[in-house]
Amino acid sequence: MTWVYLGVAILFEIAFALGTNATKGFTRLVPSVLTLIAAAGGIYTLSLALRRLDVSVGYTIWTGIGGAGTVVLGAILFKERISAARLICFASIIGGAVLLRLTSV
Repeated sequence: MTWVYLGVAILFEIAFALGTNATKGFTRLVPSVLTLIAAAGGIYTLSLALRRLDVSVGYTIWTGIGGAGTVVLGAILFKERISAARLICFASIIGGAVLLRLTSV
């Protein structure tokens, strides 16, 4: 269940980041409430994952994959540009997360 909790936490992290953009500085009620719920859900499910994972591994994977997912969805939903340099950086983040997982056995 540890990795399931972390996966859910990552989804909440992505929802939080994308939702923050939709709040328009927390001036829109519904997106603001949903964003705060996503933030709380992400922190809660991350805390469940950290019962079994080292914080250095869990937090790094949470922020790294969450950030990469935010970039991909930001490009799709908000038409944000992804350069080749950015792609290399995201591949490094994902590769680092995978290596952390492999070394945390």
